[in-house]
Amino acid sequence: MSQQTILDRDLFVQALRQMSEADLLYLNRMVVERLNLLAQAKSTLQLAQFAEGDRVSFTANDGSIKNGRIMRLNKKTVSLLTDDGQHWKVSPALLRKSAD
Repeated sequence: MSQQTILDRDLFVQALRQMSEADLLYLNRMVVERLNLLAQAKSTLQLAQFAEGDRVSFTANDGSIKNGRIMRLNKKTVSLLTDDGQHWKVSPALLRKSAD
């Protein structure tokens, strides 16, 4: 399933070839801003699945499963207190809700 685009990509490539360095730098700034906005929206949707006090689990870098409780929802991460007393900041994309 391909997503419909509002511009003809071949025409866009042709336009890119005609752009000056200043135009390309401007376009780059606009693209980066748009990508940041999309990432922020995605993060907000992921964070909305959780609330302070929720029990969650995640897999740490060493492969161990950590269980804990959400202490705070930050802008991009979730602050957790694990059952073994450790404090973690974890991306909401890595969390799974768990039973009490």
